[in-house]
Amino acid sequence: MNLSVDPHEKKFFATPRMPCPYLPGKLERKVFTELWGEDAEQLHDALAVAGFRRSQGIVYRPLCDSCTACVPVRVLAGEFRPKKWMRRIAAKSAHLEVSERPPTATAEQFRLFRQYLSWRHRDGGMMDMDFDEYRAMVEDTPVVTSMVEFREPDGQLGGACLTDVLADGLSMVYSFVRPDLHRLSLGSAIILWHIRRAAELSLDYVYLGYWISESEKMAYKTRFKPIEALRAEGWVLLRE
Repeated sequence: MNLSVDPHEKKFFATPRMPCPYLPGKLERKVFTELWGEDAEQLHDALAVAGFRRSQGIVYRPLCDSCTACVPVRVLAGEFRPKKWMRRIAAKSAHLEVSERPPTATAEQFRLFRQYLSWRHRDGGMMDMDFDEYRAMVEDTPVVTSMVEFREPDGQLGGACLTDVLADGLSMVYSFVRPDLHRLSLGSAIILWHIRRAAELSLDYVYLGYWISESEKMAYKTRFKPIEALRAEGWVLLRE
């Protein structure tokens, strides 16, 4: 992997402190930098390894006061072996047609996105997004990105995931699913698909973003073992 771009040469900025969306009573703050430029992909790769996440043309990571609850995690795709419950989920969703498309926003996706937010994140800041803001989230990318769609046999969109392709893995930027397909555990099925796809592409990891052990919404990520967490000493195998 080429990490010749030096992140220390970039200018970094900090956001104001805001209420944390995951831990009541906490304040969150982020450090971020822009990705645009000739070195965008190399910088993205380097900062992903350092625990940063992408949103449109910036990458960010938490910089909270006296709190390290947000822990970057990544699944070891090549070493992954699905457990029995995972194989059941994969079987239930096997009828879905999966396609990797360019990062182009559609009205169909946006309807599904809104349904998902109303179901899982009604109180979140993304509930106020209109279609233009959704389109910016999907289409404003300076790196290799795809929209992975999961469709039922009749063509209906059941789930989707905005996914970045890194030098060493796949990074799941944001995924959303249809509420009435909860019986399929489609969120987990989408993660399992990305793990298989990374292995097919000979990529080492699937980056799942931040794991917060105290947050029920985020705690599910560590079920996909083997998984590494970024600690002060670097990426280490998570055994919790």
